[in-house]
Amino acid sequence: MSDVAQKHPPLMPEMEQPDGQHIPAEPAQSAPGQMPVMQPPAQGMGDPAQAVPGTMPGMADPVAQPEAPMDYAADAMAHTADLLAPAANTLPPSAEAPPSTQDAMSEPVAPIASPDEDWIPPDPGVSAPPLQTQPMSAADVRGQQLPRINIQAFCEDQNTASILNQASQDRRLSKTHVSVQMGGMDAAAHYYRNAPTPNLIIIESMHKRDAMVMDVDRLASVCDAGTKVIVIGHINDVLLYRELKSRGVSEYLVMPLNVSQLMESLSNLYNDPSSDPLGNVIAFVGAKGGAGASTVCHNTAWAISQSIQSDVVIADLDLPFGTAGLDFNQDPVQGIADALLSPERLDEVLLDRLLSRCSDYLSLFAAPGTLDRSYDLSAGACDQVVDVLRKNVPYIAIDLPHVWTDWSQRVLVQSDRVVITALPDLANLRNTKNLIEKLVAARPNDLAPYLVLNQVGMPKRPEISVKDFSSAVDTEPMAVIEFDSQLFGTATNNGQMIEEVSPKAKSAEVFREMARLLTDRTEVKAESKSLLGPILGKLNFKRSGK
Repeated sequence: MSDVAQKHPPLMPEMEQPDGQHIPAEPAQSAPGQMPVMQPPAQGMGDPAQAVPGTMPGMADPVAQPEAPMDYAADAMAHTADLLAPAANTLPPSAEAPPSTQDAMSEPVAPIASPDEDWIPPDPGVSAPPLQTQPMSAADVRGQQLPRINIQAFCEDQNTASILNQASQDRRLSKTHVSVQMGGMDAAAHYYRNAPTPNLIIIESMHKRDAMVMDVDRLASVCDAGTKVIVIGHINDVLLYRELKSRGVSEYLVMPLNVSQLMESLSNLYNDPSSDPLGNVIAFVGAKGGAGASTVCHNTAWAISQSIQSDVVIADLDLPFGTAGLDFNQDPVQGIADALLSPERLDEVLLDRLLSRCSDYLSLFAAPGTLDRSYDLSAGACDQVVDVLRKNVPYIAIDLPHVWTDWSQRVLVQSDRVVITALPDLANLRNTKNLIEKLVAARPNDLAPYLVLNQVGMPKRPEISVKDFSSAVDTEPMAVIEFDSQLFGTATNNGQMIEEVSPKAKSAEVFREMARLLTDRTEVKAESKSLLGPILGKLNFKRSGK
């Protein structure tokens, strides 16, 4: 930014702002989080990895709030009644905003602007937009993972700081270090006089066009080469946008802004929007051992490969007891264990050698299924393997074992979609409720986990009804799979999928519908092939008088 800004000197030399009254102006009306219509923005300047990361004074990383343990009654019936009561769905408290940079400075910051500078004060009559709640559709979850960079934000409005604090908890920023504090342009320009600039600076300005451009020129004089800058303003002005872009600003966003729009802008800075999108990771986990999560995972992945006809990889992370190889009648010599034990060696060439082809569109990253050694996985190894899969495959279905470790939690939190398979009994209800609450709190900017109720309607087994189960966990099931021991037992023993054994079975259609929902596809109904179709068509033709 500094190289570009040198071509545009400040509009006037630095001077103390005279005493005068600010001229309040009504904020320009604009669509939430949208920029004015203009030419596409450039992709920033330089390699972000070359910038020297800086640290901010007086900062404290957000601390996760510990969950209160759940107290269950000894009596099973009383316990069921307690669980069936609707539970309040709350989001984790936002991290407390750090102290202002100006408080930590001994030298006061003198605002430098023209005497007739305009400033837009917050309108006390207009309430601030509420913090974003759980997204309702896949269109609200956009953006890709950001690399390991430092992001420092200077805000003037507390509402903007709250939005940035909420965004810092997003899984797509898990590799970054984000610090947010108050002070705006003045605090940033003062601080970076004696400190290196980070990879990305986010600045909020309440000023109007000329004053904001002057502030950007002042900030550019202290920025290192390769630093990207995002300016958040309150004016929807095409001329202002062009002025800021000509001075090397990477992006200009207009308030009000929500977390999804901010995440999309951050992602576009470090990921080429025109390139192929990264693969989607769908994690399947059972609420209890034996719930059938592996069966649901394998049949859904098969449905994606056959109905959607898109490449899918099943990654079986249950290394000692995984059944992916058995379910597809495969016995590969190598598999996912070789990748997890040496993740630094995994690349596109090695990935092709380790994958076992099951069909034209489906490949298997099978578990060894042996007990000749212990398997101690690390969260870092899982991250590296999943990252390589994302870059090479459109859809990755991860079959997670029923364990609760650091690496399994990380895989769940970092996945794009999570599918929980449960049986309609008390233990599954309790575990499902805990899982949903945990994942909603850890993924506030992502879709809530999906619920699949399996083996519903088993004869002579007391069950919790679908209505009561969904009411207790505050989640409607995306699919209800009826109990069919004959069909599922035949498919398992033959190493086949349900659709291969009985394509017209009700459960086969359930898996096809799940595949469409998880890939955001809509069903295209086939035209009727009835023998009476042509005759009825002629009758309608005659009645129309044509």
